[in-house]
Amino acid sequence: MIKVFTGDDRVKAKQEIERFLGNNYEVFDGSDLKIDDLPNIFFGNSLLSAKRAILIRDLSLNQPLFEKLENYLDTPHQVALFELKIDKRSSTYKLLKSKNLIYEYSLSKNPDYRLVFDIFSVAKNNGKKAVEMLEKIKNQEDPIMFLGLLISSAMKDFSRNQGIKEKNILKSLSQLDLKLKSTSLDPWLLIESFLIELNNHQKNR
Repeated sequence: MIKVFTGDDRVKAKQEIERFLGNNYEVFDGSDLKIDDLPNIFFGNSLLSAKRAILIRDLSLNQPLFEKLENYLDTPHQVALFELKIDKRSSTYKLLKSKNLIYEYSLSKNPDYRLVFDIFSVAKNNGKKAVEMLEKIKNQEDPIMFLGLLISSAMKDFSRNQGIKEKNILKSLSQLDLKLKSTSLDPWLLIESFLIELNNHQKNR
């Protein structure tokens, strides 16, 4: 079974993904996959179990593969797609929607919402100043939700200009998302490090 989770409320989406998959699952980065990987992911068995739990991140950014998704809807495995944003005009989205496989979670807007976009914009030129701006609001924010808003900002940039810099920022945010989930380090320190290094993320990755 395939379910697609999307929207800027990353906390809620992750909760629902773990409700669907459990706490032990395989993770794949959709942007790194090749078309030959799909049969093994959706129909291949593991050594330990015939039924697998699988999370694929941002497959929709890899458009040629996302368009093949209709060939794998009868997978015997539990497969969750975690998407930053999906093009609702695409035939694949419409097919998934018609089968009730899209689950969208949106954040309620708050007074600091606009400031998050400003922090992201400033960080692209001045990471230190962006961190100073973050210090003013982070005591009232959840780091995971804040990251979701950063991702939303990056997606807006990517929708306007699908260039190398914009794609690199999205990949860096995806890596940061994984770190926040898998490490015991202070999540705000990781986010601040990302903001400071954002210029380098754009240039070097």
